[in-house]
This record gives sequence, structure tokens and C-alpha cells, in this order.
Amino acid sequence: MKLPGHPVIAEEKPTRYLLVRLPRNDKSGFLAQAGYLAGNWEMLRDDLLKLGAQSEAEPVEGNKFGDYHSVRGQLLGPNGVALRVQTIWMTEHLSKTTKFITLVPDDSP
Repeated sequence: MKLPGHPVIAEEKPTRYLLVRLPRNDKSGFLAQAGYLAGNWEMLRDDLLKLGAQSEAEPVEGNKFGDYHSVRGQLLGPNGVALRVQTIWMTEHLSKTTKFITLVPDDSP
């Protein structure tokens, strides 16, 4: 199955979460390997949306707010380095909007 609707990524996800050095669960160092930096956050957003649109989504346990989906695939960064990622998305029950939640390195075979 594909992600439902037209998935969205809030600007705050890349600019205040993914590409910012955090003391815990930092993702910026991982993403920097492929050239994703705060100055080109739009590229990361666009690549994540492309991954979400082109790859298969697997259902993951939901909650009272929405249904979660996992999308695995590769991001080809601006410097040509490919990163294998698992992304998590949520389709909200009330709005029916599918939103990007997070990503982690994908070390599955």
C-alpha cells in the first residue's frame, strides 16, 4: 500500500529536529553523511516526500490520534551518498492528513 492522501512534512521537522544536533536521538550527524544540512533542508523534505510517495508503506500500531505507517528506502543525498532509512508517518483520524513523524537509520537486511 502507498501512504494515504497527500503526505506533508512540517517545516519544523527538518529545521528544528532532524538537522539540529540533539543531545539524545540525534539524526543530524547521520543525515550530514549524505550532505543534508540546515542550509538545504528543503532537499531533505522533498526527498522524504518522494520516498513516501514512491515506496510501499507498512501499517504499524496506531493510537487514538491516528494510524502509523513505516516506509523503508534510500535517500540519495546532495553529495551523492545514499542512506538507508526507515520513516514513520501518521494519518490523523480527524483530519485524514498523513504527516511525517521521524526517521531512523535502517539496518534491516
